[in-house]
Amino acid sequence: MVLTVTLNPAIDKTYRTQELIAGHVNRMKSMENIPGGKGINVSKILCQYGCPVTATGFLGGYTGRWIEEKIRAMGIVCDFVEISGDTRCSMNVVANNGFVTEILEPGPHIGGEDRLLFYEKYRRLVQECGLVVLSGSASPGLPEDIYVELIAIAKAHDKRVILDTSLELLRKGVEEAPYLVKPNRRELEYLAGHRCSGQAEILDAARKLLDRGIAFVAVSVGEKGMYLLHEQRSLFVRAPRVKTVNTVGCGDSACASFAMSLLNGETMEEMLCRAVAVSAASAATMESGSVSQELVEELMESLHVEVL
Repeated sequence: MVLTVTLNPAIDKTYRTQELIAGHVNRMKSMENIPGGKGINVSKILCQYGCPVTATGFLGGYTGRWIEEKIRAMGIVCDFVEISGDTRCSMNVVANNGFVTEILEPGPHIGGEDRLLFYEKYRRLVQECGLVVLSGSASPGLPEDIYVELIAIAKAHDKRVILDTSLELLRKGVEEAPYLVKPNRRELEYLAGHRCSGQAEILDAARKLLDRGIAFVAVSVGEKGMYLLHEQRSLFVRAPRVKTVNTVGCGDSACASFAMSLLNGETMEEMLCRAVAVSAASAATMESGSVSQELVEELMESLHVEVL
């Protein structure tokens, strides 16, 4: 079983429009509510592939109950801490001109009592799982080093951890050396403290993360592709061309793919190709946390691994 942690879930309100113009009235062509939050998106992909998954974190209010009802119906086991505040909503505006605009609410405040309940629940769930995925932002009230604590708890039970977050949550989290970390280029630059202008600088910054004890570093460079580094090996796969519909959730799809690959004992080449294919298939799908498995397999056949 994979355990996913979503510290700040959301209802993703996905809007379609011709063009989003700031400072003007924008009428949407359609709107769809989708259970979201990075860890929940990971859970949805794992569930699609038949991988047993338990989702935990914080949910509250009507929005929280709606999310839990929807993901339970998908076959995801839910074990969240119920809070008094309302789980947030996020808006993803997908325009026909190719731009995707995200408007993200901060989320409800998490008090000390709810935090202690979560730690108790997390310690129990970690013992029952094979791998942990920690992803996304943290609700207000949670400390910036919360992922440090969660990684340490998992490692104390000999569980591998995938970390996918940003800013200080990421900077502090990598100090505890998760098993795999998946920054995008901007996040890698934040960790490095400088811009990475080319492949050499990207590889140098990623290798410094390996030096901290992290086993795998996967660096997404968007539509260009993805790097995967481990010990003395560095690989790159160029992203395949697909008709992009919605890029929200592509990174979460890659995290889910890495989790499945690690559990299945795949090679680095297989891990990277599958992650790139799943991410590209996600971009070709309107709903975040959803892919066409048939398209994934088709894309994998077209990918070439570059050994750097």
